[in-house]
Amino acid sequence: DMHRMLGVQKDLTRNSQVPVWEIFDQRLTTDEEQALEFLYAYMPLSDLADYPASFFLDNVRQSLKTRSEMPWSSAIPEDIFLHFVLPLRVNNESLDSFRLKMYAEIKKRVQGMDMNDAALEINHWCHVKVNYRPTDARTGSPLSTMKKTFGRCGEESTFTVAAMRTAGIPARQVYTPRWAHVDDNHAWVEVWINGNWNYLGACEPEPVLNMGWFDEPSRRAMLVHTRAYGRYFGQEEVLHSGERFAELNLTARYAPVKTIVISVKNPDGTPARNARVEFGLYNYAEFYS
Repeated sequence: DMHRMLGVQKDLTRNSQVPVWEIFDQRLTTDEEQALEFLYAYMPLSDLADYPASFFLDNVRQSLKTRSEMPWSSAIPEDIFLHFVLPLRVNNESLDSFRLKMYAEIKKRVQGMDMNDAALEINHWCHVKVNYRPTDARTGSPLSTMKKTFGRCGEESTFTVAAMRTAGIPARQVYTPRWAHVDDNHAWVEVWINGNWNYLGACEPEPVLNMGWFDEPSRRAMLVHTRAYGRYFGQEEVLHSGERFAELNLTARYAPVKTIVISVKNPDGTPARNARVEFGLYNYAEFYS
């Protein structure tokens, strides 16, 4: 699928005025070429147009350097690395050189720690750099959020995911789009530690993983989901499989769930063809699907 998508991307950019593919003509290691191919196959076309190819190569090289230097890297499967460490993009933020500029500082902060303690310590580091404050709908890049020293939960979690990935720890942003008890939503972070996904409040350090103020509200959430870069074949339920990302259903990790089977029938008892069924949550004065 990756090579098919590379063909799709090349076809879509065949008339581009920006040099996109020349980066593959230079001397690359096998790891560099494969990592670049994965990123180029699935990245939004806007990223291909907005950032020079050298930007992605520099970040690929930094990610591969991190993988060679961090002690836990050998325990991370290749697919987990590709989906949740290598990608720069977390949400709809502008991309920046966060992992290039902050790697040395973060690496020093977690020196001598195991993967679990490193994740907790990085969240402490994130709390030192960024605190919560409501902002607008645009998501700031990690460096801009750090320079402002504040952000809403979507920005805090984007920032924390970037920090975790900078240290070579697989991480993903997790959302509940609407709470069941209040007109609002929330975003936090999951980190992959020794084969298991664990959650934490972004820039909200706790003494252990899988602890946060949202523990109880999330038990009543109608949906908890995340996105994986590229085509995803992991164990989580895939709600939507797009060409460039997959949306994963994580609700069962937080809330009691069950499968409900709905039958829609005509008056004569025959199945109603093309029936539309929606589950709605009343929130923000509307029924939200």
